[in-house]
Amino acid sequence: MNARGAAAVALTVYLMAVVVMFGIRSWAHRRHTGSTGFRGVSGPAGSSGWWGGRLFALALLLGAAGPALALARALLPPANLPGALAWVGLLVAVAAFVVVAAAQSGMGASWRIGVDATERTDLVTTGLFAVARNPIFTAMAIALAGIVLMVPTAVTLAALVALVLAVQLQVRAVEEPYLLTTHGAAYAAYAARVGRFVPGIGRLRSADTAVR
Repeated sequence: MNARGAAAVALTVYLMAVVVMFGIRSWAHRRHTGSTGFRGVSGPAGSSGWWGGRLFALALLLGAAGPALALARALLPPANLPGALAWVGLLVAVAAFVVVAAAQSGMGASWRIGVDATERTDLVTTGLFAVARNPIFTAMAIALAGIVLMVPTAVTLAALVALVLAVQLQVRAVEEPYLLTTHGAAYAAYAARVGRFVPGIGRLRSADTAVR
């Protein structure tokens, strides 16, 4: 696969995934619950949650801009990279996007984008959530890493970095405190046995899971 072909495929896969992950998922969620599931950015301007939301939006934009710029020949990847790298990236991206969709479906009525501190949803600990507490974010990062392999430019790499920073801020500063407050000992026990983004890593200690 040549650089321009890889960029075209990457852009197509990425945009299709965004439509499925946010558009179709939100539409299906509204049909079943009456709500789109979007809760917006948490926290005042300049807070960790606020920065997490901005970085997440930036990552989504850069994820599309990288392949688009390469397709327009405005920012081409290095010419000496093996063509097989793009095929590996495609397989990684598609597989990871499928995992994102599966994890979103596994959340059922509890699926949300953002946090409403006044809202209580069921705590999901089964399926992919028995492997890691945030499988959606993990799979999104892996998928974007696949896009980077397909279109290895500064813009796609910046998208991946922005996404990783965004999910770290969102999970640590917004979602975990909310879940501890809302679900108390149930979330504390879950977080103590299941890793944050990958199995076994990022499990919370008793001092971290004190009910707030």
